[in-house]
Amino acid sequence: MTVWRDIGATTLIALFISSCSDGTNSAGGMSKQVVEKTNVSSLLTEAYETQKVEDYFKLGNNFLEEHRYAEAIAEYNKAIAIKPDKYEAWINQGNALTALQRYDEAIASYDKAIAINKDLHEAWYNRGNALIALERYEQAIVAYKKAIAIKPDKDEAWINQGIALTKLTRYAEAIAAYDKAIAIQPKKHEAYYNKACSYALQKNIQLTTENLQKAIKLYPNRYQELAKADPDFDKVRHDKRFQKLLQ
Repeated sequence: MTVWRDIGATTLIALFISSCSDGTNSAGGMSKQVVEKTNVSSLLTEAYETQKVEDYFKLGNNFLEEHRYAEAIAEYNKAIAIKPDKYEAWINQGNALTALQRYDEAIASYDKAIAINKDLHEAWYNRGNALIALERYEQAIVAYKKAIAIKPDKDEAWINQGIALTKLTRYAEAIAAYDKAIAIQPKKHEAYYNKACSYALQKNIQLTTENLQKAIKLYPNRYQELAKADPDFDKVRHDKRFQKLLQ
């Protein structure tokens, strides 16, 4: 792109010099040549800047995938400095900040993306995740609802909304949210496990074991190990039906 820009500029200068040597050209014609040169130069500069933004963004994404979060943030900042309305860079910067547990900064990044485009379900969803990490459950629920309003089949948002509701002991609403996720994705093992947690907190051993069994069937071994240490099951832990599932 840089080479193309340089060649273009050189060609324009040559044309302008040729025109100046022609005594038949009017002042108006010369002015038009200057305007054309300026416009093309501006377009070339814009194209070069756009390419720089994409290069910084892609490098940031590579660092993010490699879990080199500080380096990713530095590259996203470079992209944003040139193009402040690149909402994808704000979202991924927020993701890198979340990975570093810099949740307030992450929320600020997601808010920047949302200010540019309020219909970004990814930004709302990730904002909710950062808010849950800060134990700001009511605000997290609002963020998840925004994500779901934009993308109703976002099962992850339904599940995490359920987790936030469970933290607020709003168990019936939490279970309804998990059921929404299951309706979208019937093999969503996380939803069954979290339903089991909600029922266990209510000491409903029958529905606890039914849902935990479904989670274990979909993902053998994992949920048996999780349930052994999960404090959500403390109220039913000594029940023989629960213990049998963990064997």
